[in-house]
Amino acid sequence: MTATGAGTTEETPEPGAEAPPAARGIITAGALLSLILSSMDVSIVGTALPRMAADLGGLSLYSWVGVSYGMAAAVVIPIGGKLGDLFGRKPLLMAGLGGFVLASLLGALAQNMALLIVARTVQGVCAGLLTANIFTLIGEIYTAERRAQIQGVFFSVAGLGMVAGPPLGGVITDNWGWRWVFWINVPLAALALLTVTAVPFKQVGGRWQDIDFLGVLTLTAGLVPLLFGLSLTGDGHAWGSPEVLGPVLGGLIVLGLFCLVESRYARQPLIPFELFKVNQVAVLVVVSFLSAVAMMGTTFYVPLLYQGVLGVSATYSGSLLIPLAVAMMVVPPLTGKYLPSVPHYRYLGAAAFALLVVGLVMLSRVRPDSGDWMPLLAMVIIGIGVGIVFPLTTTVVQSAVPLELLGVGTSQIQFWRTFASPVSIAVLGTLLSTRAGGLGSGGGSGPSAERLADGLSDVFMVGAVLAATGLVITLFLKEIPLRGAPAKPRPAVDSEDAASKDAT
Repeated sequence: MTATGAGTTEETPEPGAEAPPAARGIITAGALLSLILSSMDVSIVGTALPRMAADLGGLSLYSWVGVSYGMAAAVVIPIGGKLGDLFGRKPLLMAGLGGFVLASLLGALAQNMALLIVARTVQGVCAGLLTANIFTLIGEIYTAERRAQIQGVFFSVAGLGMVAGPPLGGVITDNWGWRWVFWINVPLAALALLTVTAVPFKQVGGRWQDIDFLGVLTLTAGLVPLLFGLSLTGDGHAWGSPEVLGPVLGGLIVLGLFCLVESRYARQPLIPFELFKVNQVAVLVVVSFLSAVAMMGTTFYVPLLYQGVLGVSATYSGSLLIPLAVAMMVVPPLTGKYLPSVPHYRYLGAAAFALLVVGLVMLSRVRPDSGDWMPLLAMVIIGIGVGIVFPLTTTVVQSAVPLELLGVGTSQIQFWRTFASPVSIAVLGTLLSTRAGGLGSGGGSGPSAERLADGLSDVFMVGAVLAATGLVITLFLKEIPLRGAPAKPRPAVDSEDAASKDAT
């Protein structure tokens, strides 16, 4: 029962009541397959990319095969969340999966790097549609008690997909050829598309006239140059160079225009800024961003720590990421299962950030004469911390926003996690390059192990400071009940109290 106004209430179906158990199982399987596709495709192509560039030429476009995917996904996530609220999850998921099949075929058949980039861009768009709606769909078909546990399982699968992508891409490329990195997506996406047909189509009343086209235009025109400029810093461009400064400043100006459009002119804004007046949304958006920066700092720079500082082989360094993968597989489902019974979950979030601080500080202490045990233990600690934060943020936000904005609220968490990737790589990469004196010196060995250790120490310490900031911010989270239907974006009146007031 949900309060709809002063002195009135109406029955609101419990989330999950619409889907029979059998259909729910099929829907969950399809959503899991969709998540595997979108999460693993972030990293699986990276291992095969050198072979792609060698076969297709166009080495100058090398980095854009990966950048185009991330940029497209980041731009589409907030748009896809709003469209899902307007038109339902089913058409958005089907469009994403159908487009993923076509984009994978295009990538597998590409004859030059330009076509490969186009294919990856389309894949990124489709991944954005899937990411924006998968976790929201789980929020709609499961009750809140069950939803938290299922969200944990999904985060476990997402983490496994991202960590398993690079070694799987290497195996496929070495044994079947790089084109199979794309071919393998086709049957998986087709099977996921088949299972998603079991999702009940909900008439949510959206019309084409409700789409905020001006918001879509200004958001895209702002995010694309901003992400483009940040990506250039990873190619060695200085922050003050015109190539970086121009797109970044231009993107920020257009994003300011987007904010004006959304706050004053949009009837159905992509991002209702009133949502950020909700304590849980405002706090957890920042928390999601900071935790994703900590995770990116680990997954992106720990292999360099192993190979450049500790001197282990690339193959062995890949296997040393297994502890992180295991922690991220085991912890999220447990977090989701027990989260509804935790009396003060903001302290659980703060404890998770404390683990991130400890793990990142440990990584900052690794020197050439350190053993493998320290980074291994640090990654387990970081994996536990991230495994707690990720399901906690999504579950709490889904309980804090009204049902009609479930997709917008969930996609904001996903967007800021995705946006953390280019930002963290740009900022931390610049810090590393400056401190280590460049990573491309002659002889193929780059900077000395000691200098690289100094640079990585600074990178991990900055990550630790950001994680400590997340710890403090988490303490400002106002706790709300996680059981029952998602509440209004203000402290909800207890349903029994509301009913008794109505009766009088």
